[in-house]
Amino acid sequence: MTRSPLFLAALASSAVPGLDPVAVEGVPSRPGDLFEIAYVEDSQDRRWVVKAPCTSAAGAMLDDITALSGLLGRRLDVAMPMVRGHAPVPEGRAAVYLRVPGRPLDFAGLGPGNLVAEVGRTLAHIHNVEHLLFEEAGRPTYDAEAHRHRRLSELDRAAATGHVPTGLLTRWEHALEDVSLWRFAPSAVHGTFTGANVLASFDDEDDSSSGRVRGVLAWEESRIGDPADDFAELASAAPPETLDAALEAYAQSRVERPDAHLVRRARLAAEMAPLRTLLHALASGQLEVVERTAGELRALDARVEEDDRRHAEEDAARIERTRLARERSAQVLDPDDPERPEPAWDATQPHVPFPMLGETQAMATTPVLTDEQPQPSAQGAALDAPDQPNAVPPAASPGPRGTDAAHDARGMLGPEGSRPVPLVASDGQGSPFEIDEVEALPEEVDGVLDLHEGASDFVPVAPHDHDRRAHKDH
Repeated sequence: MTRSPLFLAALASSAVPGLDPVAVEGVPSRPGDLFEIAYVEDSQDRRWVVKAPCTSAAGAMLDDITALSGLLGRRLDVAMPMVRGHAPVPEGRAAVYLRVPGRPLDFAGLGPGNLVAEVGRTLAHIHNVEHLLFEEAGRPTYDAEAHRHRRLSELDRAAATGHVPTGLLTRWEHALEDVSLWRFAPSAVHGTFTGANVLASFDDEDDSSSGRVRGVLAWEESRIGDPADDFAELASAAPPETLDAALEAYAQSRVERPDAHLVRRARLAAEMAPLRTLLHALASGQLEVVERTAGELRALDARVEEDDRRHAEEDAARIERTRLARERSAQVLDPDDPERPEPAWDATQPHVPFPMLGETQAMATTPVLTDEQPQPSAQGAALDAPDQPNAVPPAASPGPRGTDAAHDARGMLGPEGSRPVPLVASDGQGSPFEIDEVEALPEEVDGVLDLHEGASDFVPVAPHDHDRRAHKDH
C-alpha cells in the first residue's frame, strides 16, 4: 500500500490536537519497507513525523515502540521519538511524534575524536538500561544460547533458498558452532544502530569534532540480546582508529565489562545482515530485492579472505596498543619503578611545621602589632663572630613592646618567659616563606608547646646532645 504525503499529513492532524499542517514532505519508500513516513510542518513552525505501518506485524511493532518510548525516553542522555498521538489505519495505528533534531552520521567517514566518543558512550547508555524496562514494553529477550540458535535457524532457512554461496555457509556455520565465541552477558540492544539512525548537531559545520549526538531513531528492532549487534556497522564500515575510539569510550561507560569477542561477533553480524533482507524479500515476493541481495552475497564471498587478513592486522595492532597501555599504567602504579616521579607530598612522612636546623639561612623576623623595629644588640653581634671559640648563638632577646603586647593579647597560653618563633624564614636560595606560628619554650624546659588546633598544649621531648652541651657551656 502506498499512501500519499497529503494523506499522511491528514493522519497527523487527526492524531494530535492543535496540529494544523502547512507543509508536508514525503520520504521515498522501497519495496519491503515496514513503514511509510512523512515530515509535516504545522502553523506553529513545529516539525512532526508521521509513521504508518505497511503490515499488521509492523503495526504491532509500532505499538510496542510507543510503549518503550514512554518508559525509556527520560532515562537516556539523548533524544528518541516520543509519540504524541495515534491515528487508526487498516494495519494498526499510525504514530505521530516531534521530529528529533540533528543530522545523520556516516560512520565510514567519521574519524576519531569527541563525536566518536559520544557515539560509544551513547551505545553504552543504551546497553546499561535495565532488562525489565524492555520486557515491560514487550520487546523480545534472547540469552546467549538462544541468540546463537536464532542465528543458526536463520542460516538454515537462507541456505534452503539456494542464493547463499557455499563458502559463506561453511564460514558462518563454523563461527556459530564455536560456543566460546558466544559467551556474553545479554543487554538492552537498539538493533539497527547505523549512522543513518544516529543524529548529531555541530557547533562548526566544517569541524566534525564539534559534533554532539542528539538522538537515536528507529527502535523497531530493539530487544534484549547480543550487544555486539549494535557494533555491526561500526566494525564493518568505520576506520580501525574510529572503532577503537568508540570501543574505548564504550568500555569506560559500561556497567559490565565488554567481552573479548565483541568485535568478532559484530563483524559476523554485519556479514549475515543480508540474510534477513533475503528472507523477507522471498516471503513478500519481491524478486528484484532477492536478486540484488544475492549479488551482494556473491560479492561478499569474493572479498571475505581479504577482509580476514585486514581484520587480523587491525586486531593485532589493537592488542598491542592495549598491552602497551596496560604496561604504562602498571609502571605508574609500581612504587619500585626507578623512573616513577616522586610525589609532591608523602602522607607516610611526619609533618614538619617549621624548617629544621641547618635547612634554612638566618631567619628574618616580622614585626607583630607594631611598626617599631628592634635595635641591634650585643647578642646579635655575637652571631657575627663565628671565629670565637665556644661561640654558641644565644637565645633571642625579648622583642619590642609590640611583641610583648602580642604575647599579652594571646593570654596565658604558655609558660612564663616563652617567646614567639619568627613567622617568616628564608630557604637555601634566599626565598622567604611563611611558617606556622608556635611558642618556643626556654631552653631549660624539655618540651615543646604546640598551639596547633587539635594538638595537646605541652609535649615533653628528650633533649638533643647538642642541647646538653649548650647547657654545660652556660
